[in-house]
Order: sequence, then structure tokens, then C-alpha cells
Amino acid sequence: MTSTPAATLSADQARRIALWAQGLLGAPDRRAGVRGVLRHLGAVQLDTISVLARSHELVPYARLGAVGRTAVESAYWGAESTFEYWSHAACILPVEEWPLFAFRRRRYRDRGHPWGHQVTPETYRHVLDKLRAEGPLTSTELGGAKKTSEWWDWSDTKIAVERALAFGDVVCTERRSWKRVYELAEQAIPADLFGQEPTDAECLRRLVAQAGAALGVATRADLMDYHRLRADQVDSVLADSPLVPVEVAGWGAPAWADPAALASEPRGRHRTTLLSPFDSLVWDRARTERIFGMVHRLEAYTPRHKRVHGYFAMPLLAGGRLVGRVDPARVGRTLVARRVSLDAPKHVEALAGALREAAEWVGCDTVRVETLAEERLRPALERLLAQ
Repeated sequence: MTSTPAATLSADQARRIALWAQGLLGAPDRRAGVRGVLRHLGAVQLDTISVLARSHELVPYARLGAVGRTAVESAYWGAESTFEYWSHAACILPVEEWPLFAFRRRRYRDRGHPWGHQVTPETYRHVLDKLRAEGPLTSTELGGAKKTSEWWDWSDTKIAVERALAFGDVVCTERRSWKRVYELAEQAIPADLFGQEPTDAECLRRLVAQAGAALGVATRADLMDYHRLRADQVDSVLADSPLVPVEVAGWGAPAWADPAALASEPRGRHRTTLLSPFDSLVWDRARTERIFGMVHRLEAYTPRHKRVHGYFAMPLLAGGRLVGRVDPARVGRTLVARRVSLDAPKHVEALAGALREAAEWVGCDTVRVETLAEERLRPALERLLAQ
């Protein structure tokens, strides 16, 4: 499957390429803004957890700095330049990628009843007819999201519209109060994109190329994980993709790189920031450990007494490395760092800067640190936070 490597990279070169490809090394493209970040990454994961902010807000913040939160939301929702679909997980995707997920929509149709849900053809048609007559609606407006108070007990209407979403008959291009707003795909997706039906092979080839560009350098497992493709799907198109084989010291697995990432040595300013655990730089835990040496796990669903780093521990990126973790919360106008750990004392200044910037971004005017792994660092940290 592999051929002679086009280049041999050190682990440090691979790390810098990954940062550059993810928009965290070098000057950010502020003119392209939030939509530019989304187009570059190809997918931004959604999640219900909101601590500092929701994860999809934290992703452009990490790259652009304190971009207005209303600007983030308006860039994502309601402008028919994006849609929500199953990629790495439930993700916001640039609308240009609508044709690329035709293979997945066809697969759901072939299965007939995604996730084991079944509804009558009459219910399915009713949902489509209502959307056609009344325009974009939430599941509640369609006739109800749940049969009971249990979160999992969906109504037939909700099952039908989610099935239509999987099939591509409807699309979500907006959320209101975190509820999906459904619209007929034929009305929401631009006609030139809606009419495209590339073959499975073409969808996969372009998605593998997009993942490779967003990752910079990647193993087969990395490419699979980005849009949750199977090994056989990646293998079937890798040779026809623009990615080139490379060897990375210490990776112990074949790798491929985006030619643009090899064109010149990545240079520029390193971003210092807190990262969402769902940020595409770190959402693949095995890749994060391989590139940055950090074993990072989301502990939100771990029992409180078993948590090591906290409910929503955010990795601290500084100098192109992951150098610590912060578990944040907001209490009034105070950003509370419930647990903080650093790899070395020299990163205290970066930590203070990241905390101050994050606090200002979410409208907090003070920062309070509760548990610090090394208490001897507290005087220096608090002095820097007070500046």
C-alpha cells in the first residue's frame, strides 16, 4: 500500500506541520474569519457541554483569539453556508462538503432504519410535507421531540425527521436554543451542490484529501478518524489521493502528508490558548499522545471521585506544545480554574495569559484558581493574573 517515502520527517517537524495545518502556527487568516477556520478544518465538532463556551465556539477562538461570540454563531448558523451532519461526530460542515457525504447518505438509505429506529412511511411523508408547507421547523414545532420526559424516548416525528436528516431529505443549517432546525435539503442546499451525486470512490478520495490537508501529516488511523471512515474505505482511495507517503521518526507506522505542508518549513507565531477537548488538534487521543506526549481523556462522564484532571479539562497549548491542563468554570463574572496542572514551572506565564484572555472573552473580569497541582507556583501565578 505504501511506496518510497517522499520525505523523512523528525517527530518535531511532524508536530510543527500538524500545528500549521490546524491553523495554530503562523498568522491566522482574520479576513476569512470563522468561516475560513471551518473551511480550513473541514469539520467542527458539536457537543452539548458548555463550560467557558460550547466547543464549536472554542475552536475558532483558539485560532483567531477573542473573536466575538455572536460573530461565531452567525458564521455557523442560518446563512446557508454550513450544514450539520455526521462526520467525526455530529459536526458543523462547510456547505461545499454536501456532495462529499453522498456516500454516507446512500449507506443510511441502504440500511433503511438508521440506529434501529422505525417509523411508518406515512409519518415520514408527513414530516416532509409539513416542512415543505411551513419552512424550517424544530422537532417540537413538527409535532414533538419526545414521547415521555426520558431524553432517549423520541416521538415518531423526531425519529422520522432524524431519519430524513441521515438520508439527506432534510438538513440542519441552524440551531435555536441548541435545538436543531430542520429544512428540506432541496430548499436549503444551493442547487449546484444539491444536484451533485459523486460516486462513493470520489467522495472518499476527496474526504481523505481534505483530512490529510487538515492534519498536515497523518497515519492511516488518523485519516480514518477525521471523518470516521473505515480502513477499507481509506485504503481504496489513498493511492489516488494527492497525499504523499512520508516517514516520521518514532511513529512506528506508515504516514502520508499534504504536499503543501512539505513545501516549506512551517514558521510563525505559536498560539497560546486553552483547547476544547473536542478540538480537532486533540480529538484523536492516540494521535495526541503520539505527537504531543499527552495522555488526555475527557472526564465529564467519569464519576467525580475518579477524575484526575477535572470535568472538562482543557489542554494548554503554548510554544507549540501541550504543557498543562485547566478545568474551568464560570461563577458570575469570575472564571474559576477548578484544577490546574503544568508540566513545568516555566509555563506559568503562558497559563496566566491564557486564563486572562479566556476570562475577558467570556465576559469575566477576575480569575480564581482553586486547586493547583504545585502550590508553590501560586504566588507567581496570582501576581501574573493581577497584572
